[in-house]
Amino acid sequence: MLSSSLAAFALTALVVEMTPGPNMAYLAALSLSQGIRAGLAAVIGVALGLSVYGVAAALGLSAIIDRSPLLYEVLRWGGVAYLLWLAWEAWASEAETSPQHADDPNARPWIAFRRGLITNLLNPKAAVFYVAVLPDFVRIDAGSVASQTLMLSAIYVGIATAIHLVIVCLAGRLQGVIATPDKRRTIRRILALLLAAIAIWFAFSTARS
Repeated sequence: MLSSSLAAFALTALVVEMTPGPNMAYLAALSLSQGIRAGLAAVIGVALGLSVYGVAAALGLSAIIDRSPLLYEVLRWGGVAYLLWLAWEAWASEAETSPQHADDPNARPWIAFRRGLITNLLNPKAAVFYVAVLPDFVRIDAGSVASQTLMLSAIYVGIATAIHLVIVCLAGRLQGVIATPDKRRTIRRILALLLAAIAIWFAFSTARS
């Protein structure tokens, strides 16, 4: 592929990922409340979820999701429900704000990884990106379409992951200001309201006319 096409795609991916969305807000909220370690685990989960859609696009599966109203709606409402469940858990749970659990690092990374992965697998906009945007940068005369799709997917995931790491590191550095259980509880509930708002926004932004 021409370097100009790759550069244009990279710029497009950067603009897309710099636009606020569920991943950005969730990673900031998670890192602020649970620290950089949990945030990094979630970033890995998000990257894996995006990569799965990249492979699916190379195999033609993303197009099936995009063309099937039923599959699209199942993914869309599954994502909304999952975000609302995360919001409720953040509001109701006291485990991570109690003194004996506040500094326990054991279970968080795996849970954060799993949630980051599931959130992206239930995000139909990720599939649509690979169908509506990525094919514009595939050149029929430049070799295998599948291999080009995989390469562009890797570039997209790399850019998204770099942006997510910056968000996690910035949010994690602010965690020290909420070191007490009372502050943790307050922040968790603020973030719960934020996640609920994101779920509502997600429901409207992914709706098809």
